[in-house]
Amino acid sequence: MNEIIFDIETQNLFGPSRDTKELKVSVVGVFDYATGEFQAYDENELPRLFSKMLQASRVIGYNIKSFDLPVLNNYYQGDLLKLTSFDLMEEVVRILGWRPKLDDLAHDTLGVRKSGDGLQAVKLWQEGKLEELKKYCLDDVKITRDLYEYGRERGRLKLYDRFIGGIREIPVQFSSPQVVARAVNMTLF
Repeated sequence: MNEIIFDIETQNLFGPSRDTKELKVSVVGVFDYATGEFQAYDENELPRLFSKMLQASRVIGYNIKSFDLPVLNNYYQGDLLKLTSFDLMEEVVRILGWRPKLDDLAHDTLGVRKSGDGLQAVKLWQEGKLEELKKYCLDDVKITRDLYEYGRERGRLKLYDRFIGGIREIPVQFSSPQVVARAVNMTLF
């Protein structure tokens, strides 16, 4: 399987409408299982990223169906939501009934914390600190990859549950799906 894990950062924050069409990409971080490499793409490199996404057997991330893919669709003539994808957050929400932060899952499962947050990422963009922004984004990709691999190998993640006053194991199913024909529109960008 040629899976990729990705995360995006934006140049701006949501306006009052909370419409993803208002958001512009600053950086997209990717881990490519085919090469074993991390790579960051800025806004003008998105056609190269789209090519990689279209070749992937599955794109994986945290909150990608509600955020990352819709924002990237602002730059793509087809519909990236038709890619074969796996959203870790959706799997966790299906079990818990609520959305935990990526940072909380990373801390309670892996013992690591994110290196920042989305507000800091926008500030880095505004200050022209592109290399720091790429590092932050790739740190999130690494955390997402490590959570995905942990869940795939062990069939569970961990999260502090304030109702029981301790760590709760969340059963997850992260196995790779069978390859199916895609319905995504191929474009020339």
